[in-house]
Amino acid sequence: MWRRRKFGKTSQPGLEDLRAQRREQETALRSARREQHLISKRLLRDLNDDETLEENVQPAFSEQQVVQLVKDLHRGSADKLRSLIALRQGLRDKEVQLMFIRAEGSMRVLIGLFTCQLTDIQMEAARCLHELSNSADPAVCNACLPATSYLVTYLAGSSPNFIELCLYTLGNLIVDSEAARNQLLLQGMIPAFSHCTQSPHTTVLEAAGYALSQLLQAKEAPEKIVPIVLQSGLIQDILRLLLCSSEEGLGMMIEFAWCLHYIVSSHVNNILLISQGVLSTLMNLLIKLADFVTKTSIQCMELVNGKLLVALFVLMQHFQNEHVFMVKECLWTLNNLTVDDPLVSSALLYLNLTPLLLQLLGHSQEISVLVLTVLCNIADFGAAYCQRLEEKDLLSRVTLLLGSEDVQVTLRCLDLMTIFLRYSPE
Repeated sequence: MWRRRKFGKTSQPGLEDLRAQRREQETALRSARREQHLISKRLLRDLNDDETLEENVQPAFSEQQVVQLVKDLHRGSADKLRSLIALRQGLRDKEVQLMFIRAEGSMRVLIGLFTCQLTDIQMEAARCLHELSNSADPAVCNACLPATSYLVTYLAGSSPNFIELCLYTLGNLIVDSEAARNQLLLQGMIPAFSHCTQSPHTTVLEAAGYALSQLLQAKEAPEKIVPIVLQSGLIQDILRLLLCSSEEGLGMMIEFAWCLHYIVSSHVNNILLISQGVLSTLMNLLIKLADFVTKTSIQCMELVNGKLLVALFVLMQHFQNEHVFMVKECLWTLNNLTVDDPLVSSALLYLNLTPLLLQLLGHSQEISVLVLTVLCNIADFGAAYCQRLEEKDLLSRVTLLLGSEDVQVTLRCLDLMTIFLRYSPE
């Protein structure tokens, strides 16, 4: 049997340009996470305020200036908002971040403004905390921990922009230490996430998915975090959100798909997940995505497996030129489906999908190896399967690949031919 794979972001830009840049950065982050299982921070600077666009580069602050800013904020100066904006822009500099947390009473003052009743002041203080949370310096992030109980509490608020900012800040702080994650769990972060999944705003949902995925990637997640998530009812919320019908919700769906991936990979209670409808939901999702990219409805099939297989092949055909990683992921899925189940292999043959599979041979080394692996899975079920494959002129196609310069391709061709010799020596 062929074993399964283990898985384990010179002119002043406008707001639309900033949003486009953010989308590109998030796409790059997701790509890196897919390939490297990356845990990383995310900086939210797509903020709808004029001050963000005033200057591209802010001058570095001196330590004396930072201390003076803290004093101005503490004394309750008349222009507290402008002082906070200046601080937030200065905190983009690593040295200024360190100067700020070293200044006496700085975090106490900032958290006090973050918890005040003035909306503009509160939002700007939250942006300052967000800049600090993005730091790679553990000392800076530890300085933010006294704010976590307020960040969690404010997730039950009514402003989607404020909630989104709090979620990304929490997502950044989650990755810094197990102590921070333990503190957040005790402060009720999981129930707060459950509340956020009821939001009608896709920006809030995407931010919640991001923060939750950061939490679920922690090394202690299988023992401490996933069991709480399973007991919280979040799985049903995730499955509901994965079937979102809005194109704007695609980013949110990706984040929650990663959450589900980390939960399944933890192997805490996959039987419970199956009983809650994870498999049927994911199959429906693949069918919906296939329907979405082709803009045509998929005809009814007698077998659910048939629908899933058709969806996978539609996705592979659609993305084979522009997004090769999608083809690889679909082929890995086919490998996992065919490695143990002759019914899936029978459905693939019955639906006459083999020619489409053979078209991918020679696409690239990785794709060819994956295609040959799936073919080995099918052939290994016996003579009848080998016969059906040979009806598609499989062996002549495989023989042509024996001259490949890639050793892995050649070896997999020989594996396939060995299986044929065992079951169909003629």
